[in-house]
Amino acid sequence: MKFIDHVEIKVKAGDGGHGCIAFHREKFVPKGGPSGGDGGNGGNIILKANQQLTTLQDASFKRVYKAEKGQHGQGKKMHGRKGKDITILVPPGTMAINSETDEIICDLTEDSQIEILANGGNGGFGNARFKTQKNTAPRNANDGQLGDELLIELELKIMADVGLVGFPNAGKSTLLSKVSSARPKIADYPFTTLVPNLGIVKHGTFKSFVMADIPGLIKGASDGKGLGAQFLRHIERTKILVFLIDGLSENLFQDYETLEEELLNHDVDMSSKPRLIFISKSDSIFENEEVGKFNKKYNSISFSSITGDNVDLLVQKIAKEIEKTNDSQKRNIRPEPNKGGWSFPDSSDM
Repeated sequence: MKFIDHVEIKVKAGDGGHGCIAFHREKFVPKGGPSGGDGGNGGNIILKANQQLTTLQDASFKRVYKAEKGQHGQGKKMHGRKGKDITILVPPGTMAINSETDEIICDLTEDSQIEILANGGNGGFGNARFKTQKNTAPRNANDGQLGDELLIELELKIMADVGLVGFPNAGKSTLLSKVSSARPKIADYPFTTLVPNLGIVKHGTFKSFVMADIPGLIKGASDGKGLGAQFLRHIERTKILVFLIDGLSENLFQDYETLEEELLNHDVDMSSKPRLIFISKSDSIFENEEVGKFNKKYNSISFSSITGDNVDLLVQKIAKEIEKTNDSQKRNIRPEPNKGGWSFPDSSDM
């Protein structure tokens, strides 16, 4: 399935049916009075979250969604039938935005959540509604109202517990394939990953969390370089961030600072998101002085997805941080930041 995370569509809710002008006709009843029925309401355009979907591909098959008009009223006070609604299924994490005003219409974050994108027009009143003591034979009725018509942008931000952040070739996809059943494309050249990949990481007894492998970032990603702006939005909803620093880098500290800068430039709220930091490819490096200083400053550890060295410890640290974040959210408390980002438990506490 092709990964599509942004779609522009046009939606047109159904117009309401017109009210009817009619008079009761019956033998031996010469003045039966007004009997025009009301028009039916137009159909709505509905957005519904479905956790079985992972992209906006299904929604992209059509560019125009048009709901059914309400049926016109008829004689004998017969009201028109309501127009049929149209339901657009999208994955959880989808946001609908009015393209003309940039207003957020709705944000679907839970499975089966339903929101109305465009309301159908109300049906018009038939002449039976206008009968009064002074006007016993009204010859007027209302036309149905027009349904809403909007240009909509659907934007998907994936829902995951953990977002992997790092430069291209930092080992994010390799780690995801090591700790989950996900099989992202892996190669020794930059930008092998072009779309986010999700994997379920199991730990302990009957416990798991969802990890997202975000395509690699580069300096200037927050300004759109390397499709960075498209990739960065996918970590906005994650509970914690996991920074992977390439152990073969010539400057570990500068790499982390660059990643941190790009995240803050994209969204200043990223600074409040809990994070863990790890150095990858420990099988190819020696614990030199810079690695030691980096691990000490950020309480990070080195690991290797190839040999499995410290991978279990990495998973334990992530699981523990997620539990701590969940507890903080339940108490509506944010963790306190320290000078190096965030404070984390020592490996001896695991």
